[in-house]
Amino acid sequence: MPNFRPIDRDLPLELPLSLQDWLPEGHLARYVVEVVEALDLSALVQAYSGRGSAPYHPAMMLSLLIYGYATGCYSSRKIELATFDSVAFRFIACNQHPDHDTLATFRERFRVEFEAVFVQVLEVARANQLSRFGRVSLDGTKIHANASRHSALSYGHAERIEAQLQAEVQELMALAEQADGRNVPDGMSVPEELTRREARLGAIAEAKRQIEARAAERYAREQAAYEAKLAARAAKAAARGRKPGGKAPKAPSPEPRADDQINLTDEESRLMHVAGGGFEQCYNAQAVVDTESMLVMVAQVTQAANDKEQVAPLLERVQALPEGLSQPEECVADNGYFSERNVEVCEAAGIAPLIAMKREDHHPHWSARFDEPEAVPPEATPVSHMAHRLKTRTGRAAYALRKQTVEPVFGIIKSVMGFRQFLTRGLQNVQGEWTLVCLAWNLKRMAVLRPQ
Repeated sequence: MPNFRPIDRDLPLELPLSLQDWLPEGHLARYVVEVVEALDLSALVQAYSGRGSAPYHPAMMLSLLIYGYATGCYSSRKIELATFDSVAFRFIACNQHPDHDTLATFRERFRVEFEAVFVQVLEVARANQLSRFGRVSLDGTKIHANASRHSALSYGHAERIEAQLQAEVQELMALAEQADGRNVPDGMSVPEELTRREARLGAIAEAKRQIEARAAERYAREQAAYEAKLAARAAKAAARGRKPGGKAPKAPSPEPRADDQINLTDEESRLMHVAGGGFEQCYNAQAVVDTESMLVMVAQVTQAANDKEQVAPLLERVQALPEGLSQPEECVADNGYFSERNVEVCEAAGIAPLIAMKREDHHPHWSARFDEPEAVPPEATPVSHMAHRLKTRTGRAAYALRKQTVEPVFGIIKSVMGFRQFLTRGLQNVQGEWTLVCLAWNLKRMAVLRPQ
């Protein structure tokens, strides 16, 4: 007979008396608490009035959220449950159990203050000499919104449904005017049916109003671009003394397009093309990552599906960071960010751009790895100088770092931390949540990089 260990569920547990003894040294929960409690959280503390019942300390609440996002526990209900079930969460919460409403309210209330906490953590990394922050990589990833693409309503479909509902309202009004009610089906209440359709008409009218407002904003942008093209075309004609070739630019229309859409669940999310094909309701999450430490320096969310317009705002936020973090020497990005203007923006900021100009072959000839291009003249354009740097051995080696820095960060956030969809809705709430995700990633990464 095998000699099994005994099963005795009545055996008294010999647990340590102090929560400090429940976790091993070097545990991620200990590191999160150590860093957060050393930060300046006065902005969060002063937000409490001091009236009513005693609130939970912001340091404990923030540590719970950061550790939750770092370990794939995002839901406030799951975090509340984890304070009972998990030793690490119980350690962070000091054997207290804030309810899910309190956690969710804290996350929404202090989403702006998370930005300052994010910067302070970067300063901790710099003080601990985890990186020199000399080269950054830019990239973006589509993250699903808390909304389904099937909840989207196009302008053309809204007009068709609106016409149908208006016709049904007229029919119901005619039924209501009949004194005997002989044509009313059994169990049908005409006032209730009218109320239901009027509510839907009101929702459709509001959706159309928002689509029309977006169309007006788009028209303003397109009209400015159209006038700039006309001015350039006129200047070229005056310089050459003849009409320039090619078709004249087409004037934009201020009217909404039939395929303009709005999502009825999260109106600020957008339908975007995702990897693997197809379209989903998403936000475009951007990150500026330090290539040496893989720490996220700037976390930003945009509604634009295209990355070309993100270089200038991202670099502005990098330059707004404290001294020692605000002036990287190089900026690496894929060809989704390439434009002549973006190259000039980097040069004007004193940052050497390494932005791919096109997709390169995956299997070049072996001799290409040892080629060195001829030097370009000093008066060449910024784009020409960047193209030359990309062809040098040093430039190729620097650009190759992009695939092993910023892309793995997104891969770990999505596959290891399991963050593939925002829990909150609206651009401002989503921005706060993405900051929290990248803050959790940074502390998770710093726990690995710290001297053991």
